[in-house]
Amino acid sequence: MPTFSLHREQFIKQEVEEIWDFFCDPKNLAKITPRYMNFRITSAPHSGGLREGQIITYKVSPILGIPLFWMTEITQVDHLRSFTDEQKKGPYELWRHKHSFVQQADGVLMTDDVTYELPFGALGTLAHALFIKRQLNGIFDFRYKAIENMFNKER
Repeated sequence: MPTFSLHREQFIKQEVEEIWDFFCDPKNLAKITPRYMNFRITSAPHSGGLREGQIITYKVSPILGIPLFWMTEITQVDHLRSFTDEQKKGPYELWRHKHSFVQQADGVLMTDDVTYELPFGALGTLAHALFIKRQLNGIFDFRYKAIENMFNKER
């Protein structure tokens, strides 16, 4: 089963604390996810920031409006530097998403590194080539633009 990866970087003209607080609040995921995904958190977000072992559940409709259950666990937290979420149940065989934040003189370099595997063997690999890779890139393109509009516009 092949393992795929996605890497994105974005510079955000804010302090790391503000960016960290935004990305550590699961409620903000809907703000940076395309509407067609019908993204909804189904578990009550934990107040007080991210913690290792935290479970978050969602409903998402990535294909033909069909709702899918997705459960992730926060598996690593390095306050103000990085956190990792991993799928426990959902559409992927493996989904590991590391979010990293590096404070620089005039803002934050945010990096997303996603490692994922698809189910269904050769059929999953074919689906990746036909539409999944393009769809994931589209989701992260949308996310980039949404973050630009929220944080990098002149205030």
